Amino acid sequence: MALSPTAAQRRIIAAADPATGRLKGPEAQLTALVKRGLAFRHPRPPHDHFLTPAGHRIREQPAGDGTPGAAGQPPAPAADGVFSARVGGEDPAPADGPARVREVRGAWQGLLELRRMTRSDGATELPCGWERTHLVQAAALALEAAGHTPATGDGDGYRVRATPQPEAVAVHQPDGTALRECAVTLERAGWQVGEHTDPRTRVRYLLASPRRV
Repeated sequence: MALSPTAAQRRIIAAADPATGRLKGPEAQLTALVKRGLAFRHPRPPHDHFLTPAGHRIREQPAGDGTPGAAGQPPAPAADGVFSARVGGEDPAPADGPARVREVRGAWQGLLELRRMTRSDGATELPCGWERTHLVQAAALALEAAGHTPATGDGDGYRVRATPQPEAVAVHQPDGTALRECAVTLERAGWQVGEHTDPRTRVRYLLASPRRV
């Protein structure tokens, strides 16, 4: 069971790379985070430290609160400028433009690097552990990095939401062609995707899960 971090360790956790969970800080503090079960030291050079799922949960807790936010709800844009993939429906939405494109590209490249570093064969085709513990953000990052348009407010565009099913997210997109394009993108990113129809509304949506093989 992970032990609560000190204030200094919380600052290191808060400053972790949002896509990969890579940590920077004094070696003694990083070692202490490993002992608390909040980080792990990669076995291969350069032996960087990364957040464990428990560390990620602490990082995502709202300030001053000990419980994470409600699953499946669109996260509000971070006030401190920390990157967060657009899941669709954020209000207000992050500003578009070249800076956002660079942020998304950098986050996606960081995620691919995390895949490479956490697999013994160095492959990047399959999702990594971080993606399995951050399903909505991981799927949204794959879509945004591929150039798909997230929904703004009540407008059209993709929306990625949590589901009651383990390791599965739902992707909604009112345009049928765009929905199928989202499926292609997620499949290329290592996700298993199926198209379904809501029995009540008859609306088509995707159900996507990270592939293991």
